[in-house]
Amino acid sequence: MELFAALAAFAFVSSVTPGPNNLMLMASGANFGFQRTIPHMLGVGVGFTLMVVLVGAGLMQLFDLYPLSYEVLRVLCVVYLSYLAYKIATAAAPEGRTGAGAKPFSFIQAALFQWVNPKAWSMALTAIAVYSPSRSFDAVLLVAMVFGVINLPTVSAWTLMGEQLRKLLTSPMRLRSFNITMAVLLMGSLYPLIQLP
Repeated sequence: MELFAALAAFAFVSSVTPGPNNLMLMASGANFGFQRTIPHMLGVGVGFTLMVVLVGAGLMQLFDLYPLSYEVLRVLCVVYLSYLAYKIATAAAPEGRTGAGAKPFSFIQAALFQWVNPKAWSMALTAIAVYSPSRSFDAVLLVAMVFGVINLPTVSAWTLMGEQLRKLLTSPMRLRSFNITMAVLLMGSLYPLIQLP
């Protein structure tokens, strides 16, 4: 029971703290509203839960067998997150605000994003190493289910925060300033990944 409580606490703290997913969800809530961001939220939850299962099922050993694979993943993460930060910073106002045709992340895009999200990798690898060291199917499934249950309320909170900010972002200048701030914070989340060893 103590281990379960510790796992739930780890899942909550790591899911609710700022990172690429949460910053992007807040930006999406501000730009598109809660309802249009639901597929993005569900993609994060399902994508990350699946990632935990696959990491626990043996994906973790690839990094041990092929250390270069970690470096390749690290470069892909930096490049893709830099691209997303650029897209957020230069985003025009979505439809219904000034007529531009911006779109929120889809379910599939959000689910696939987990594989280049450095915080998601860190969370999944740590959760499996600490709370499922035996890597038994039951233990891995428990870790994944705890994250799945805890993830949805935490990502919803970030989206709701963004939607509340939407009321303040009524001018193109304010929205642009917000998007640039979110892009800078997203780039800042890469700091641990780009530090030299």
